[in-house]
Formats: sequence, C-alpha cells, structure tokens
Amino acid sequence: MPLEPGQPRVRGSIVFEKPPLSLSDLVDRVENRGLVVPERARAERYVRHIGYFRFSPYAIPFREERSMEELREGTEFDDLLDLYVFDRALRLLVIDALERVEVAVRAALTDHMATTYDDPHWYVDSSHFRGRASHNKFVGMVRKTCKDRLDDSPERDVDRLVHRSALEHYLLTYGEPELPPSWLMVETLTLGQLSRLYGNIRDKRDRDAIARTLGLTAPLLESWLLTYVRVRNICAHHGRLWNVGLGVYPMIPTNRRISWLAGAGALADGSRMRLYPVLVSLQTVLSTVSPRSSWASRLHGLLSPRPPMNLAGMGVPLDWAEDEFWLQPITAPSA
Repeated sequence: MPLEPGQPRVRGSIVFEKPPLSLSDLVDRVENRGLVVPERARAERYVRHIGYFRFSPYAIPFREERSMEELREGTEFDDLLDLYVFDRALRLLVIDALERVEVAVRAALTDHMATTYDDPHWYVDSSHFRGRASHNKFVGMVRKTCKDRLDDSPERDVDRLVHRSALEHYLLTYGEPELPPSWLMVETLTLGQLSRLYGNIRDKRDRDAIARTLGLTAPLLESWLLTYVRVRNICAHHGRLWNVGLGVYPMIPTNRRISWLAGAGALADGSRMRLYPVLVSLQTVLSTVSPRSSWASRLHGLLSPRPPMNLAGMGVPLDWAEDEFWLQPITAPSA
C-alpha cells in the first residue's frame, strides 16, 4: 500500500555483509559485467581517484536491461568516463548560474526590507515573519555565527589587498546593535537559510516585491529556491546531476509575463520530473539579473554534441534550442 504523506518508510532487514574490494577486484567486477577496459592501469587510476562508488552509477545507462547489471556489448570504459566528465561540466555550469541567482536574491531581499522599513536590522523584528519559532531559530543562528566568529582565531589584515571579513570588522568595531545589519547578515547565509528566511516573511507584498526584482512572482521564487537548495547541494558535493531524481521541482509559471518556454508541449509531463525545468528556471532569472550573460550559449555548447541518451536523462527535448525562449540568449553577444 502507498505511504501516507509524512509517514516514515520502513528500514530494510538484510544484514550488510559486502567486503571492501581492492582496485584490481573492482575493475575485475566491471569487466565481468561486460565493460571493455583497453588500458587496465589507466582504469585503476581513475577508479582510485574518483572512487568506485561515485563512478559506478555512470554505467547504469549502458546496462543491457534496467534490472540487470550486465552492460551492452561493446560498452567501453571511456563511455562511462565521458559521461562522468560531461556531468562534471554540467555541475560547474549550473553552479555558475546558481551563484548569480543566489547573490541576486540576497541583494533583492535586504535592499527591499531595509529600505521599505527604514531599518538595517529589520530581520530581528518578529512582526515581519509568519512563524515565530522559525524566526527565533533564525535569529539564534545569526547570533551563534557572530559568537563563533569572536571565539575563533582573529583574522589579520596582512597588507593593502588582504583584509579581515566584514563580519569580523563589525563585531570588533560596534558594540550596538548586537547583530550586524541585514546587508552583512545575508552574506553569512547558506542558500537553504536564505530560502527559509524569504519564505517566512509575513507580508505577501514584501515577498512579491522581492520576487519582482528577479522577474518572478512570490510563489515561483519560493518554489524555485527550494529546488535550488537541492541542486546546489548536489553540485557542492560533486554528486551525479544529469539524471538524478531531485525530489523537488520548480513550479511551472502560468503567468504569461514570466519568461518561459514558448513552444506547445516543450515541457512534456515526463520532463517536469527531470533537470530540464531547473535549467529553464535558471535562464528565466538570468534573463532579468544578467540579461547579457553567456550562460545559455555555454549550455548550448555543452548539450549540443551530446547523444539523445544524455538529453533524455535530463528531460531535454532534441529540438530544445529551437524554442523561442532559448534562441535569443543562445545567440546574443555576451557583455
């Protein structure tokens, strides 16, 4: 029977008894499954420095049958390595876009709230937030960050080009208020903390105003930030991205004023649970915060040579670059 929402899943009952294997044994294992390894020493070197556990899932798309571990005849070690290298390049490209989006959200949030309420420390005031407990936890986290900075070894100004952090400067210069102004505070937040802070803002007019700065609505920004937290964690830990199940996906815009795919059926039902809508959402935000970015062009350069298997794993249609949404940013000269 299907689980009810929030119902915990039952742990397995089998005892784990798999022994650790040497590099030679691990390469033997994939060879026995049908992988062609022309240069064994080279394969062992990659497995040593990448790790078998991280590398082996890239063999899954090459299986003869989904439920079996035997690989299709003729599958070579470099087929897996090529997919691994592609996935790494994809992560680096996605983290580049996420950085710009995260920085833009930080700026939009603190600029709007501080100037609208004429209060550099607006985030300390619980009246701005929906959840009192969440707000108290957040302020406690900021307070702990400040305490940890004071308890840690002092940062030193080495020369004219190397200066201590803005947080340490504030704490060692000002006695009151206890906590730093919001434009400094947001720079200490993780993307997850930033997402929770935005989602807890009480007044929808504030959330809407912040979202408009990025060309979005408040529900879209809140949804997309939740997805970006998951994607950023995968990228930060160098995990498999191109065909991973994210578990949380960006809301699809219904407002025609939001930049989105133009073609009918450009985002098929199966594609909604893949990486593709995340890529589209990143370009949507970049079209506002960095309209002359070369990100779309670099994405096209990465995806265009890839086989259909790669595109299908991400939910990307074969003719994706022909959609009006992508045409301009792919061809536009970068600033």
